[in-house]
Amino acid sequence: MRRAIAIALLVTAAPVSAQTRRTPPRKTPPPPVSQTVAPDMICPTPLGVGVKTKLTFCEVMAGRDPAAGVLIAVPLHKGPATLTFDLHNLHTYSEEQVRAKRAFTRYTATIGVLTMDNTLLSRAVVQNEFRTAADLVDRVGGGAGPGGVKAVAPTGVESVTIAIPEGEPQVSLLGEKLTVDRTDGSATYSQAGRPIAVVSNVMLEYTPAPPPKPPKPAPKKRPR
Repeated sequence: MRRAIAIALLVTAAPVSAQTRRTPPRKTPPPPVSQTVAPDMICPTPLGVGVKTKLTFCEVMAGRDPAAGVLIAVPLHKGPATLTFDLHNLHTYSEEQVRAKRAFTRYTATIGVLTMDNTLLSRAVVQNEFRTAADLVDRVGGGAGPGGVKAVAPTGVESVTIAIPEGEPQVSLLGEKLTVDRTDGSATYSQAGRPIAVVSNVMLEYTPAPPPKPPKPAPKKRPR
């Protein structure tokens, strides 16, 4: 009787000991979470900070060399990253012209977003009309005008979204051309070094790339 009970206990206990010897399933690491950041940016020609909005405005100059443009760093990312910014025209404000109702100006600015090997990713265009101070986005501090503001100020706004391919560590914003229409005629500008537009609120959304795999150790040499 005692022998039968012992055998029964061994039989019932066998599956338990077998389960304890099984290798637990590997846990799948969670997928990386996308991040939205204000990227590191080099602005060769800063316009200044808005008095009301506190936004930082950066002029985009005409040119052909991506290294001379507004440079935006793109962290190592998996899949395309998404670059967003607001694009503005640049207006020289004159209270005298506004009072005389001679301030009407229509601006059409075109800029390019390029990789550092001069590949064009996309173009962006902003068009707006200026008549009164209400058409300004903001006044910029640091000038000699009333209230310490500059005469030049951003006007109009176009929200821009650009896809940055995987593997691109940096992009450049370069001005292409600016068309200015006034009551006395129109003109188009594209000379290198001329202000074409203004950008603000630059943001970047990306999914961090996984860390690189460590290199495999070199095989040991067998003694002769």
